[in-house]
Amino acid sequence: QVQLVESGGGLVKPGDSLRLSCAASGRTFSRYAMAWFRQAPGKEREFVASIYWTGGSTAYSDSVKGRFTISRDGAKNTVNLQMNNLKPEDTAVYYCAARDAAYSNEYNYWGQGTQVTVSS
Repeated sequence: QVQLVESGGGLVKPGDSLRLSCAASGRTFSRYAMAWFRQAPGKEREFVASIYWTGGSTAYSDSVKGRFTISRDGAKNTVNLQMNNLKPEDTAVYYCAARDAAYSNEYNYWGQGTQVTVSS
């Protein structure tokens, strides 16, 4: 069973940086696509960024492109989200997600989420 555990959230000021990590276990992830989603209060969950474990191809939402960077560490089995120049509108619960790209177009494994609050 795939397990995803996020860490690294917190309270920061506008313009600050924060790094989220997702520890993945339970499978060999070479076929997997990994992603970060977020959900702000009163809003639907939205896609933030994704990366293919093999090859490292990435994708970003327009709202974070140029500020956020997704990466993976094969040795540690972690997926990271480096967030720079944070804005108040980045405030949300951030979720790590995974899917076996050979079988599914939908992310069907989710972590419990980590809170990111950007406020002066």
